[in-house]
Amino acid sequence: MTEARSRMGDDFAGMEDEDPAAQIPRLESEIERLAQVAESCRKIILAAKVAIALGALVLLVTILGLIRVDQFVPLAAIAAILGGIVAAGSNSRTLNEAGANMRAAEARRAKLIGALPFSAVIDDAR
Repeated sequence: MTEARSRMGDDFAGMEDEDPAAQIPRLESEIERLAQVAESCRKIILAAKVAIALGALVLLVTILGLIRVDQFVPLAAIAAILGGIVAAGSNSRTLNEAGANMRAAEARRAKLIGALPFSAVIDDAR
């Protein structure tokens, strides 16, 4: 997610001197991109939780001896649990960073919209 943070910082570097009306569409596209990143992270976190749950279930069933399986199955279950933990943790951090960047971009957009003269807002609507 450092990419999203640095990319957002790079996008804003030259924007200070630009016309506020020209900055707003850039901010909106950045907000949309961050929303897509957040949605992708949510999907991966959900898949990771499913992997953790299925791995734990298979491991529990194997340990209790309810089914006889090869030694590969408990190993795969442990790998699924550990992989799910890593994927969920990594993507939750990315999700938090994307949310923070999105809130910052939305606040900047609101500030720019508030700074526009009232007539410019009306003219753009027509």
